[in-house]
Amino acid sequence: MPLAQMLGAFLFGDLLRFDMQKDSAIIANNSVFNLSKKENMESQEYSISDTELRLRNFPISFYSVIMGLSGFTIALQKAEALFKFPLKTSGFLLYLVFALFMLITVVYTIKLIAFPEDVKKEASSPVKLSFFPTFSISLLLMSIAFLTINKVISQGMWFLGTGIHLTFTLLVISTWISSNKIEIQHFNAAWFIPVVGNMIVPIAGTEHFPGNDLSWFFFAIGIIFWIVLFTIFFYRIIFFTPLPERLIPTFFILIAPPTVGFIAYMKLNHEQLDSFAKVIYYFAVFLFILLLMQYKMFYKIKFYLSWWAYSFPLASLTIATFLMVKVTNGIFFFKAFALLLFILLTLIIIGLIARTALAIKAKAICAEDH
Repeated sequence: MPLAQMLGAFLFGDLLRFDMQKDSAIIANNSVFNLSKKENMESQEYSISDTELRLRNFPISFYSVIMGLSGFTIALQKAEALFKFPLKTSGFLLYLVFALFMLITVVYTIKLIAFPEDVKKEASSPVKLSFFPTFSISLLLMSIAFLTINKVISQGMWFLGTGIHLTFTLLVISTWISSNKIEIQHFNAAWFIPVVGNMIVPIAGTEHFPGNDLSWFFFAIGIIFWIVLFTIFFYRIIFFTPLPERLIPTFFILIAPPTVGFIAYMKLNHEQLDSFAKVIYYFAVFLFILLLMQYKMFYKIKFYLSWWAYSFPLASLTIATFLMVKVTNGIFFFKAFALLLFILLTLIIIGLIARTALAIKAKAICAEDH
């Protein structure tokens, strides 16, 4: 080695080593930065994919939450009037329900625009098809709740909900008739949903539309199809395989047609409690007792969004019982029964809100087949 190189290595060796270490550190830092950037990009891609997946799985049955909360709001209005609650919260709750309805509508509209094929797939499902009318039913229920708060809003919601629901009813029944893919195993209590909606129309319709012929028209559709579908349902339950676990809560939907039918009939009959009204009310009470006896079937299942099927039917039975209190001049039995049902409904609503919030936090909602 030449002397000059040896001297240079001796004099500048530490400096060279520092420069080499510095360069190595820069290279290492760049590698770490690039790796971190790549991981962040992958994480962002995963996050976008996860958001997209949840949007694609956002179910139309989310409107069953609005049905339950709207039913509870109406029951709360009746309870405030009957029991003279010092603090009236039903009005505030109603606007919260409306805000939630708008939020769900915005999200589902985004899904419809971004992923129309997923909406089409949902609409072609024999199980999920019947949940589409929950949108129009939500409008009709809110129109009832707004009757004592803002009649203009109530009337607007009623006309919109009535038109949309008639359209849904015709489309759903036409699909049942024309489809060759529907089998008896697909039948479940959710098929009553379009029927229930038709019998809701007269409740506010007697206030918003002159004459009762239109209300009788919708009531006739609901009451006749309820009898038909109720017969098919029991045939399916007795002679074929049990319902899937996630659909078991829909058993409670059985209570809704007779209770809603009772309320609608009383409106059309000027609140005269006749024999027919008693028949459908007491049959609803019998169904409620029958379902309570099946408690082992309900408490074992894990949480699904279908748990909200407990809420609206129980709310409609509670409202019907409040009406019985009114037309029987406050007979103690009906007053006590109404209070008991209202307490039970309140506890169920609180429990459903808590379980749904936990499921959303855990990202268990908007998952496949939830």
